[in-house]
Amino acid sequence: MIISRLAFGSFLLLIVSSMAFYEETWASSPTLEYMREIRVHKIESPDQSEATQVRVLLPPDLDTNKLYPVIYVLPVEQGSESRFGDGLLEVREHRLHKKYNCIFVAPTFSQLPWYADHPDNKEIHQESYFLKTVVPFVEKTYPVSNKPEDRLLLGFSKSGWGAWSLLLRHPNYFGLAAAWDAPLMMKQIGKYGNGPIFGTQENFETYRIDNLLRANAESLQDQPRLILTGIGNFAEHHEQAHQLLEELKIPHHYRDTPERSHNWHSGWVSEAVELLMKED
Repeated sequence: MIISRLAFGSFLLLIVSSMAFYEETWASSPTLEYMREIRVHKIESPDQSEATQVRVLLPPDLDTNKLYPVIYVLPVEQGSESRFGDGLLEVREHRLHKKYNCIFVAPTFSQLPWYADHPDNKEIHQESYFLKTVVPFVEKTYPVSNKPEDRLLLGFSKSGWGAWSLLLRHPNYFGLAAAWDAPLMMKQIGKYGNGPIFGTQENFETYRIDNLLRANAESLQDQPRLILTGIGNFAEHHEQAHQLLEELKIPHHYRDTPERSHNWHSGWVSEAVELLMKED
């Protein structure tokens, strides 16, 4: 009986230890391999209405004495919703973190992410949250480079817009941005749930991609920093964005085929990451 009690006590201790470990590395149905590669952090920020998460996918042979480039996999949905798939799991599925020896980061947002600061509601400051909370946390916690050319942005649809707007509004902070099947040429507030995030047309104007391209055209002449791929829901937007880039003589990577489904898992992520990591 004493042996049984001791064994039961050891079993309880093992469970408690495992629970403590899962708090930091939780994921739905996690495997040991998943937990070795993906770490999950709970984040509190005054720029968001509730706690958020930052998931970090590490290279298998992480060297803490080395500084790695980081690709931010920007979400298209609020919180941990995944109707359009999971970008970080797509990266992991294709082992892109190993292939390119790069760290990938996927934050969440407490509202539908449009990567903008609301003019009045301080709890919908998505741009500030990303710049002042997410990126500094990652750079403090992990061995990532803080050089602009090593901060890279990947997104589609809303987050493709977000990737481009973040780079164009902060060209000295980020290196490259890739957008796949994104509504880049929107000119009016109110579509795709963006009204509550931008707040006013006046505020929206400061995030409009076409306005930002014109304002930054001269500083973007040196090398391709914008990546535009995919044909799907927003083919017309991509064609117009490509034409504007050509008119402004802004070098960029452009791929308009093949047509794919509008989600993270339709086969476009590998090409976009390849272009982000390409050395010109």
